[in-house]
Amino acid sequence: MIYAGIDEAGYGPMLGPLCIGCTAFAIDAADHSQGVPNLWRTLSRAVCKNVRDKKHRIAIDDSKKLKGAKSATSHPLTRLERGVLSFLLTKSELPTTDQEFFERLAIASPNEPWYDSTTLLPLANDPNQLRVSCARLSHTFYNAGVRCEAMKCAVIDAGEFNRQISQMHNKASVNICCIMRFINGLWKRWPSDDLRIVVDRQGGRTRYLEILQLSFEDAQIRILGESPSESRYQLCCGRNTMKLSFLREAESQHLPVALASMIAKYVRELRMLRLNRFFQEQMPALAPTAGYVKDARRYLAQIEPVIDRLGLKRSELIRTV
Repeated sequence: MIYAGIDEAGYGPMLGPLCIGCTAFAIDAADHSQGVPNLWRTLSRAVCKNVRDKKHRIAIDDSKKLKGAKSATSHPLTRLERGVLSFLLTKSELPTTDQEFFERLAIASPNEPWYDSTTLLPLANDPNQLRVSCARLSHTFYNAGVRCEAMKCAVIDAGEFNRQISQMHNKASVNICCIMRFINGLWKRWPSDDLRIVVDRQGGRTRYLEILQLSFEDAQIRILGESPSESRYQLCCGRNTMKLSFLREAESQHLPVALASMIAKYVRELRMLRLNRFFQEQMPALAPTAGYVKDARRYLAQIEPVIDRLGLKRSELIRTV
């Protein structure tokens, strides 16, 4: 079984990118007649949901629950970073910069001047402790017959976001089209496996048949269920089958979705570090922003002289919706 999860971060802000994370796990001994396994239980020797775990396991959960407050004594990204980099370490070496990290996730380099800097990694964790966490996770993977096969993130910066909005007319379409590209990529990579994909559902949409038909023209699509909480589908193309769920609060029920949420949030936070660094170099007293609408308006009013002086393109910096 290939068990994948997709989730986003940055759907609503005015500044910074929309990030959509995707993870996929191979499970050797899965019961194909049943639903997907509970990977928190399967991997419980190494992972948990509790942020204050006495066994020092890796916390994997909705990214909003793992990001710390600015007023906390520890770095607000400590838990997010530990989870993301520990899983990444099972696949490759520890990245030493955010640029290396972006490349590992197949993220293209941004062109905008406010992203033209580099952040050393890890930000908030000791590299040796991350390697210890990874070793424990890798051992647990081996004993459980589980492998983390994919960790990716799509980054749609403000300029590209605005261009897509002009074509699609709403941000929900921008989001779902990116999700469909991930789903298509997963099916192409594992066409003959038992592929199960869970997507965290955004907004009030409960019916996805039409967009699935447009995205997978050659597939036979069967509705397994559509309700206010979950929409489930089976797609068949020849002998190849995929089961797909769009689920409210999926990150609380499916570990691959929770990890995708963490990846998307961590990537967005690293991008916002670059953006804030650029403008703070121009205005040292400037307070940083997370990019959400109310504070973004304050931030934009303060950096207006910098935008004018440097001739920065507002359409590349500021989302239109």
